[in-house]
Amino acid sequence: MRRIAIEEAFVTSEIVAEWKKILKSGKCEPGFRKMGETIFAENPGNSVLHARLLDIGPSRIAHMDSVGIAMQVLSMTSPGVQVFDPALASRLASDANDALAQAICSHPDRFAGLGAVAPQDPAAAAREIERVRSLGLHGLIINSHTFGEYLDLPKYRPIFEAAQAADLPIYLHPREPGPSLVAPFLDYGLYFAGWGFAVETGLHAMRLIMSGTFERFPKLKIILGHMGEGIPFWLQRIDNRYLLQVKIGAVEKLPRLPSEYFLDNFVITTAGVTSMPALRLSLDVLGVDRILFAADYPYEDDAEAVGFLDKADISTEERERIAWRNAAGLFKLDIGPC
Repeated sequence: MRRIAIEEAFVTSEIVAEWKKILKSGKCEPGFRKMGETIFAENPGNSVLHARLLDIGPSRIAHMDSVGIAMQVLSMTSPGVQVFDPALASRLASDANDALAQAICSHPDRFAGLGAVAPQDPAAAAREIERVRSLGLHGLIINSHTFGEYLDLPKYRPIFEAAQAADLPIYLHPREPGPSLVAPFLDYGLYFAGWGFAVETGLHAMRLIMSGTFERFPKLKIILGHMGEGIPFWLQRIDNRYLLQVKIGAVEKLPRLPSEYFLDNFVITTAGVTSMPALRLSLDVLGVDRILFAADYPYEDDAEAVGFLDKADISTEERERIAWRNAAGLFKLDIGPC
């Protein structure tokens, strides 16, 4: 069966070099500093990880063949360019998009891509979104907060205007919690993917919903990984407590329920989650058309992700939709018959 994995990470060597400069200077957010202590620690596992992130050529394709993945939708790994000053971030995003487009051009049947932008300069990001479409990329990647700010703020609206106009979905990808949130997460590894990533990105998604972003941009599509960062589990309670808050005047009333925006404007991926109860709940709450396969390579075991989907207690039609059909439709991929 064909499989398209849509949260598959890469990075450029120049971005890694600039990360190291910031970390060495000490002038960085506490969450990113903590991440730096982990991702740049000298050990064999990190050496393999770094090599895999930098490789968007034949070696990666050979690995895909070994686990049975037909196509990866590549995107800039977290935190991407969102830790740099605006000018540097914009240039690095543009250069990375060029490198990604070149890799896709070399292997168009195996790679597709999501373009990076620098929210630090919303006007420049909007221009880059137009260029992303011209490069043949099929969506955008934004690694959650930028210096602790979220995309619901009015100054970031040009990014959504450009994304909606270009019909490019945005993958809202996790990173460590921002400066105002991170302190309690720094102990016990809670800032990392096991907990802090979902808290951070789920909060970001809820801010978009509650701020009325999808009233202003009704055609905007947001992708959340990791079975929706927990939000599908909470949708009933979110609606229930929202209605109470409206009743007591604690929150401004939206034209629709939060769950309705989630169902219309969000899709989720299986990245990093190989749990049948989690998949079953997501199918029951969201429906099969809103769930896409992702492996989260090279951070997760993609062979495990493939095996989970192959053996999941779902119908053949559901398996095909999740494995590749939904991705082909969302990203408008030119996919021939199997």
